[in-house]
Amino acid sequence: MTTKTQKLASVSMIATLISIGLAGCSDGTDTAATERPAASSSPAVYTPPADAMADPDAWPQIAPLPLDPEVEARIDSIMAMMTVEQKVGQTIQADSGSVTPEDVRNYRLGSVLSGGNSAPGPRAYADAQTWLDAADAYFNASIDPDGVEIAIPIIWGIDAVHGHANLRGAVVFPHNIGLGAMNNPDLIEDIYRVTARELSVSGHDWTFAPTLAVPRDDRWGRTYEGFSEDPAIVAAYGERIVWGLQGRPGTDEFMGEGRVISSAKHFLADGGTLDGRDQGDAQISEAELRDIHAAGYYTAIPAGVLTVMASFSSWNDARMHGNESLLEDVLRDRMGFTGFVVGDWNGHGLIPGCVSTDCPESFNAGVDMFMAPDSWRELYHNTLAQVRSGEISMERLDQAVRRILRVKIEAGLFEQVAPSERPLANSDTVLAAPEHRAIARQAVRESLVLLKNVDQTLPLDPSLTILVVGAGADHIGKAAGGWTLSWQGGEFPNEEFPAGDSILAGIQAAVDTAGGQVIYDPDGQSDIDADVVIAVYGENPYAEFQGDRDHLDFVSPDYDTSLLEQYQARDIPVVSVFLSGRPLWTNPEINDSDAFIAAWLPGTEGGGVADLIFRTDDDYDFTGRLSFSWPSLASGEPLNVGDADYDPLFTYGYGLSYADADPGTPLSEESGLSTDDLAEGGSYYARGQVTDPWALQIANGQDWEAIEDRMASSDRVTLGAMDRVAQEDSLRIIWSSAGNLVSIRGTDAIDLSRETNGSMELTFRARGVNSQPAQVEIGMACDTGPDCVHYVPVDIRQGPWSEYRISLSCFADAGVDMSRLDTPFLIRARDETGEIGIGDVTLGSDIDATRTCGNE
Repeated sequence: MTTKTQKLASVSMIATLISIGLAGCSDGTDTAATERPAASSSPAVYTPPADAMADPDAWPQIAPLPLDPEVEARIDSIMAMMTVEQKVGQTIQADSGSVTPEDVRNYRLGSVLSGGNSAPGPRAYADAQTWLDAADAYFNASIDPDGVEIAIPIIWGIDAVHGHANLRGAVVFPHNIGLGAMNNPDLIEDIYRVTARELSVSGHDWTFAPTLAVPRDDRWGRTYEGFSEDPAIVAAYGERIVWGLQGRPGTDEFMGEGRVISSAKHFLADGGTLDGRDQGDAQISEAELRDIHAAGYYTAIPAGVLTVMASFSSWNDARMHGNESLLEDVLRDRMGFTGFVVGDWNGHGLIPGCVSTDCPESFNAGVDMFMAPDSWRELYHNTLAQVRSGEISMERLDQAVRRILRVKIEAGLFEQVAPSERPLANSDTVLAAPEHRAIARQAVRESLVLLKNVDQTLPLDPSLTILVVGAGADHIGKAAGGWTLSWQGGEFPNEEFPAGDSILAGIQAAVDTAGGQVIYDPDGQSDIDADVVIAVYGENPYAEFQGDRDHLDFVSPDYDTSLLEQYQARDIPVVSVFLSGRPLWTNPEINDSDAFIAAWLPGTEGGGVADLIFRTDDDYDFTGRLSFSWPSLASGEPLNVGDADYDPLFTYGYGLSYADADPGTPLSEESGLSTDDLAEGGSYYARGQVTDPWALQIANGQDWEAIEDRMASSDRVTLGAMDRVAQEDSLRIIWSSAGNLVSIRGTDAIDLSRETNGSMELTFRARGVNSQPAQVEIGMACDTGPDCVHYVPVDIRQGPWSEYRISLSCFADAGVDMSRLDTPFLIRARDETGEIGIGDVTLGSDIDATRTCGNE
């Protein structure tokens, strides 16, 4: 069992990772990851396993919203003028990082999306005018009538999942986990109404929201995208979010000014995967699938949601992108959905037998629009060929195109002018309007859950001398989490949130008004006399599978929480403001706090935290209640209200108000984990050591030799230690002749296929010691034989340490089986001699770094 001392010494999760949209090794030429057989004359059919075939009669029957005869007649007239090439183009969505306006015009594509890091310009986010310039270019290209009888406007989509967080200056709301804790359907509708208005400022038509997942395992990296482990909250929110984004069907507000298309996602059971693995398998009964994970769809679809996004995940070993019984028999025939189904990021390529550039099986199963960010061009040509061969029938193609056109007509896109000419475009009176910020600040207040408040520590007197510690206090990016300015979020300065306030700024404003004093010491190492300490700390930002964890033990990445105990020993009360995307085992931190607030990921309105710490208005109180059960142990085994043997630390629905008595009973600090359980999962070499279960090896002839102490040599290579940040924290490699290999290998293969699909990268720090760049090759290998290996050339620069990144897709595209990887890092010299230092070999990278497949 780990104790607090062991916990503080353990390693943290992997660092913030990079974009979906900008990573890659392509030079503009589309290549399939693997070969697949030529199209046959019979339609491709993917048959899911028997226990993943839904029984439609077991699902409630929902009457679909009535179709408008005028709209259907208009679709008929449009389709009569379309060529088969245009029809296929409508079923393809490309990412703005990989498609030009000219491509949209030439291929007559149906949609463009901007992935989490695919904003126009040099950054992962942009200002309104930059977005509008790009929006105009794509829109005008799509409606260019040259060469076609009728031109079809595109839809431009983006993941505005907690506000329009890729637009500089927009309001960033708390993530869904916090919004679930507030349990306020009226406010949730207002939040998404604001989001739609701010999307209109930048010219976007479509947001991939709401997320209707019901997370059942908090180790999942997308837990914070779910509102609750209880389907009742998700169902209560589903329709109100759709109305907030689109307006109510049958009224003038529906898809009117300041409204955008919404997308219910991810269909279905993405929150129910085994061990909380993203893109994993939900091994559950059909009853659980229906009653828990489908709850939000049963309100969002009658509310008029225009699109549904298929899930990366599987149900009982059947990929959702290929599950016709769910996409057609359940979603359409039983739930009454009449819009179109869009895929997720190359999700069709995960179906057995498919690749991202070739998958008629997914289309035939009911995905109407492929999300093919960087694979779109070859996918277009393959899909067109499959229509012509009959592998995809004209009837199925027309069905998908009809659904897409129905949404475009209902959204009013055929009547729209260019995005920059629309009423709310680039409006500085709409973007971060006072009303918008007030709604966000209210959401922060209502989302905070007070878990401990011994002797009514809160509210604090703002006239006191208050010491604020912890990196989260003055870090809006940390408080906002993933999907903020970039896919994974990150180390963005507060200046990049011109319409936001940090938690520290909110504290400072409240204390200044009352005549108190704030002392900010982020490290908290100095002996400062104060009346009270406010500590703001928690998880660093992450998104999707980069946030998947093996356990729920909290290890502070940037603040030593053992200092909290020292403040208490000096009789200084401690208030902890804990930032996280999920409940975590924090018993030591709770014990060392007089008040403990689960603040989740509150976004850009940090003043909302101060509102409750100081009760700046007599009407304020802690009303947030846990929408996820809080774990009593760190193992992370699923723990949900209604389970047998349900025994959490804090139950679902728990939360204190100011007046509630709290005796502050000490909590056990036995986490339930062993030291081995805390081994870092995304790191291969760090702090001068190979991370378990990996081993450092060198090639000695045809044999591999394990290295125990880094001080070893063969005929052609010598290993030693080198200093980078700390003493001997890196590996020195000296070659006396070219070719000899140094590797990080394991006895068991690992599966990095989902990481590859998500555009993760192999990253490492290195420096050359000689006067010239050291010419090396970096490789990865699988356990299936000597041919399953690939190297890319890298020149290691002489001088200061630099960070290097190689996209995992570079290895996969070259034939490495990423599902059977036993050697995640190989290095060999191309020169006869050379000397380099290597450190921090991990998965992950930074959005601003140069990405490469070697010396391209």
